[in-house]
Amino acid sequence: MNRVPVYVGLDYHSKSVQVCVMDQAGKVLCNRRQESSLPGVISIIEPLGDVQRVAIEACSGAADFGDHLHRAVGWKVSLAHAGIVSRMRSSIDKSDNGDARVLADLCRTNFLPEVWLPPQEIRELRALVMRRHQRTEAMQHCKQRIRAFLRDKRLAVPGEAGRPWTIAYMTWLTHLELSPMLRLVLDDLLADHETLRRAREALDRMLKAIAQRDTHIQRLMEIKGVGLVTACILRAVIGRFDRFRNAKQFSRYCGLTPRNASSGERVADAGIVRAGSPVLKTMLIQVAHRAARYEGRWREVFRSLVGRGKPACVAIVAVANRWCRSTWHELKTFEQEMNRQRTLTGEEQKPPSGGEPLAA
Repeated sequence: MNRVPVYVGLDYHSKSVQVCVMDQAGKVLCNRRQESSLPGVISIIEPLGDVQRVAIEACSGAADFGDHLHRAVGWKVSLAHAGIVSRMRSSIDKSDNGDARVLADLCRTNFLPEVWLPPQEIRELRALVMRRHQRTEAMQHCKQRIRAFLRDKRLAVPGEAGRPWTIAYMTWLTHLELSPMLRLVLDDLLADHETLRRAREALDRMLKAIAQRDTHIQRLMEIKGVGLVTACILRAVIGRFDRFRNAKQFSRYCGLTPRNASSGERVADAGIVRAGSPVLKTMLIQVAHRAARYEGRWREVFRSLVGRGKPACVAIVAVANRWCRSTWHELKTFEQEMNRQRTLTGEEQKPPSGGEPLAA
């Protein structure tokens, strides 16, 4: 007996999942709430037919749940772009029942706005680099508090203390003569700074260990101006470079392309697009600053744009945009060569759990 092809929409929450199962004709076979456990969700879906595709709206925890579901039963699981799905809803009333039904219907009609579902190792790397970023921001905040403390108490830094945050500078802060209460405040700030520094060093050691076995990170570090942290952030946020159709799409995903603000006969830009990871965008701007200062190719691009009247900040973003496109071509060629070698050696290529790679 042939099983009926079905399509599944899952509206995921931390404690529950709304499960909607729909056949090819658009008939809803099931739409009910279930505890967010894999066995419970599978037990609802499996008896109803042959699952063609499962869609989960992208949210916190949805990627892990979808990946575990794919590993458990082998169904094709896709992450849906939350913003586009929201705009595609025909009803102004929002409910979990309606959300799950919309996701199932988009799977059935093949109109699902899909985003890339990264594998587990990339999701774990993302968590690691984001934690390092949080530690770095906390360190910067702690340094600002120490500087504010010195300004408030009108304490000038002597020349022998050297540059801020060097060993000589920290030694001067440690032996600074203060009243007991102020000494306690400064010592507490210094203790916070030291704790954060040690914690970030532990994260850096883990990143180094990951870089030694990740060929993508090693290839990124071969590019001039790209260090360990930059390479790890690119690897964590981008994952695979060949999931983008072209360099323009990749640069737009990074949030570095100009936004069109034309209307009628007026043609104008409105800054760069508000998209992409803020951490990635900040890091790429820093890379562009280094490239414009030390690399001849990008220095000429920067000077040419400034010479044509562009503000320096706009020229730096343009350098970052072009650097991204150049890097995409290099890494895509690298990944294609890796895939070719795997084919020649007969090594099995493991596709991502979300099927074909799509850009957000």
